[in-house]
Amino acid sequence: MIGFSNPGRLLRTVRHLRFRQIRWQIANRVRRHFEDPSVLQKEDPPDYPDTRWGPETQYQPPRQPNPAPDFLRGRFSFLNDARDLGCPPDWKAPGASKLWQYNLHYFDWVWSCSFKEGAKAAVDWIEQHPPQRGAVGWEPYPVSLRVMNWCGWFFCRHGKRTAGDEELAGKIWASLWRQTKWLESHLEFHLLGNHLLENATALCLAGSCFNGNDAARWLETGANLLREELKEQFLPDGMHYERSPMYHARVSYLLQLLNGCGMPKVKSLVRPLLKDTRDALKKLMHPDGEIALFNDAAFGIAPIQGALEGDASCEAPGVWNLPGAGYYGARTADGTYVCIDAGEAGPSYQPGHAHADLFSFELSIRGHRVIVDSGTFDYVNSSMRRWCRSTRAHNTLEIDGRNQSEVWSAFRVGRRASPRRIRWEHFQNRFRLSACHGGYSHLRGSPVHGRGFSWNPEGGELLIVDRVTSRRPQKLRRLFHIHPSCRLSIAGSKSARVVGPAGEMTIEWASGTGRISRGWYCPEFGCRISSRILIIENLFEIKASGPLKTRLRWS
Repeated sequence: MIGFSNPGRLLRTVRHLRFRQIRWQIANRVRRHFEDPSVLQKEDPPDYPDTRWGPETQYQPPRQPNPAPDFLRGRFSFLNDARDLGCPPDWKAPGASKLWQYNLHYFDWVWSCSFKEGAKAAVDWIEQHPPQRGAVGWEPYPVSLRVMNWCGWFFCRHGKRTAGDEELAGKIWASLWRQTKWLESHLEFHLLGNHLLENATALCLAGSCFNGNDAARWLETGANLLREELKEQFLPDGMHYERSPMYHARVSYLLQLLNGCGMPKVKSLVRPLLKDTRDALKKLMHPDGEIALFNDAAFGIAPIQGALEGDASCEAPGVWNLPGAGYYGARTADGTYVCIDAGEAGPSYQPGHAHADLFSFELSIRGHRVIVDSGTFDYVNSSMRRWCRSTRAHNTLEIDGRNQSEVWSAFRVGRRASPRRIRWEHFQNRFRLSACHGGYSHLRGSPVHGRGFSWNPEGGELLIVDRVTSRRPQKLRRLFHIHPSCRLSIAGSKSARVVGPAGEMTIEWASGTGRISRGWYCPEFGCRISSRILIIENLFEIKASGPLKTRLRWS
């Protein structure tokens, strides 16, 4: 099993898991070897029960991260990777990564197809991709997204045309019945988090869409699961507890979807959360209309407009904070924006989307990104995945070349850096934020990193003060990732110059040696853009070391 080569790290990882997760992890692994999914195909569904949805039903389509597929030529593009699969497509997509295959089986792309093309694709999927062992399209997560898309596309957007073709309606209903029944018995309790919310939403939407006893059961099961998970997964400030702006946008979209399509019992669960989740998302959006890239986050994946319910405006100018999630920042009327990550890595039992990025920040000036987070590359690219999750890939302080949190494999975390002694003060348009963490305390000398931010937009300045305490010398690196549209140069022994679309910014430091290194900016899955990092290096000396000040100035 993965991780056995380092049993200490494995123990530090699994000790945070909940007993239910461990039990379901074991059950899933055992069931995978003995279960025969093909028996589902032999079960006869009940007669088509007609739908509950009417003209007033509001179904917000998911965001399309890729161009509309040229279905007649069999060309599909996901994760910035275009492939020719034929028409109808080869649903196994040989050679593609599992995440790419997932995207194919989500059927998000059906919303850009004509009714004829979409119906042809769905019928071919039913015939060519039946339930069987190892079938990617029958894993619970893609089943959840496909059930939502088929319900919305066939029985809401094209409800009249689907109802007018009895043979087609019967085929789609029979397949949805099998898919939802399969999902009902394969809920992702071994993962929890956003996966379980997707499962619950799919059950609720399928149960809301159709009449009949099966639909009533799906609705009841989904609503009960939703009630439990909404209480667990949303923080008091409205942020999703995995603290990824991308996944927060996704689960906020699910709430809007349930509010528009769900039954009264479902609407009553999600309505109290709608405003706070939408407001939290707006706080985490840069002036360019896209999200901050903290933790696992990428552009073009989450349906932001669906999550905002048509309100594309950002948060009003001023200072803001999300204390539950640990995000703090401010924006000005001219499009200058700062966002700081001073929160936990995520829920202790599910930090799979966390990065080693505590006290990192992003900065836009006059609507243009200047200081950026690395973003997230395709989950299956192990080397780039390690880079994007590392402390080196973020705008924070690195000690002894190590990660502040023990990120490993694709979604695992051992030791976690946790913020302590958070102090937040704001007055008019200014703020001060300070905190510390002991993510490096396992190193020799038990170093502790503290960082303070002071924001003065009228003076065009962000002051960052780092303090390290340790019982022995340490090698320190302050890291500043520059957007690829900007040019970075060393301007003096203690300053650097950044020039880009927003104008000019200087970075000044009182001690240490500055140099420029190569980095990567990954704003979309499968997209890797060469960028530059300003690295300021110091040797921490126990007696002589004091605070390390870095000043960012723009005109």
